[in-house]
Amino acid sequence: MNLQLHFTAQYVLAIIAGIAILITPKLLNFIVAIYLILIGVIGILGLKI
Repeated sequence: MNLQLHFTAQYVLAIIAGIAILITPKLLNFIVAIYLILIGVIGILGLKI
């Protein structure tokens, strides 16, 4: 159940981010920066998502 929820949330977030980038392309820089920071913090802390 938890794994299914994780994948579903990931797909929904990807669609929302894609639409937001199409509307305002400058938003792409912020989305990529936030993504990279989150991945870096998760990797350093060794969290499992």
